[in-house]
Amino acid sequence: MKNVAVIGAGTMGNGIAHTFAQNGFKVQLIDINEASLKRGLDTISKNLDRMVSKEAITEAQKQETLSNISTFTDISEGVEYAGLVVEAATENIDLKLKIFKQLDQACPEDTILATNTSSISITQIAAVTSRPEMVIGMHFMNPVPIMKLVEIIRGYNTSDDVTKTIMELSKQLGKVPVEVNDYPGFVANRILMPMLNESIETLYNGVAGVSEIDTVMKLGMAHPMGPLQLADFIGLDVCLSILNVMYEGFKNPKYAPCPLLVNMVRAGKLGVKSGEGFYDYSESRKAEKVSKQFA
Repeated sequence: MKNVAVIGAGTMGNGIAHTFAQNGFKVQLIDINEASLKRGLDTISKNLDRMVSKEAITEAQKQETLSNISTFTDISEGVEYAGLVVEAATENIDLKLKIFKQLDQACPEDTILATNTSSISITQIAAVTSRPEMVIGMHFMNPVPIMKLVEIIRGYNTSDDVTKTIMELSKQLGKVPVEVNDYPGFVANRILMPMLNESIETLYNGVAGVSEIDTVMKLGMAHPMGPLQLADFIGLDVCLSILNVMYEGFKNPKYAPCPLLVNMVRAGKLGVKSGEGFYDYSESRKAEKVSKQFA
């Protein structure tokens, strides 16, 4: 289990790789895009530099962490010796099912297969493998190297031994694992996403503006970040995807995405990743950019 493969070098993937590598694990970071792997490693290096400047780690520890990470563009090569694989690809069910079919064929028979999905059914993902008892959810929070929580999600067939192993492994990473059952949105997003969606509805209905809504929640509810800014940080497309999963899973209208969110995603206003969402990040300022054109 000291050999871990991570699928996807994006925000979550490189954060997961960073965390395992910093805790002494050998990590194979896998992505089909060579440029994504380079960006992922650059991000890890910059985050480690920040830790060195704060004297949280030494330069030698930074170099040791980086030396623990190797990169691959071929899944079969990257997972050859992995005791655990953590999939952190885009939150797309078809893509995840394709990846898990590949992993099931390429991994040793005793390899545990985990997914960092934030809302998709672990049971559905496990069903495309020949080892459903060894498939589990490890939902890390963003930014992964800093946030302590990991939701550990059992699928319908996930074994007790696999669950215990992943709970203990999460503690070795300095995380606080919380075991939850396999229902749409699990716990974190089942509670968080309706709040974000209601904040967008409040804006959509003209009750208050962007900064006003965020200020109320920050000062009135002691939230470190306002809900609209948080939605930008998560990615409005990700928020929409999670809400759609919950809406389809529960068939309950309270999970239906706000029309404003739908239109913003259609317009390519995805938040920080696109440079603009409820705030404008393109000019390094947080000016309100939402107007009636999106309503």
